[in-house]
Amino acid sequence: MDSNPEKTYNVKNVSEDLVDFYLYECMAKHDSCTCSRCVADIRAYALNNLPPRYVVSSAGNAFARARAMSTQAKADIIAAISNGINIVKKNPRHDL
Repeated sequence: MDSNPEKTYNVKNVSEDLVDFYLYECMAKHDSCTCSRCVADIRAYALNNLPPRYVVSSAGNAFARARAMSTQAKADIIAAISNGINIVKKNPRHDL
């Protein structure tokens, strides 16, 4: 039981930060549209195709980030973003 009832905790999905870290670099390599709608669609696609990595504490955040920076995790993140870019390029919704 928490001894400090006034203390609040925030839950964070570290996958969001990791996608954001690689997003624009991948979009530039794929010559992708960078309008806010296309960015949001690509980001949403990538996040929906990656496992969430929820953390509560700053120590958990650091651990999750370190684990997510493995070669395989980085490849998975970049692949999810790249797949999202290809789908959005074929079906852009920025004119809607």
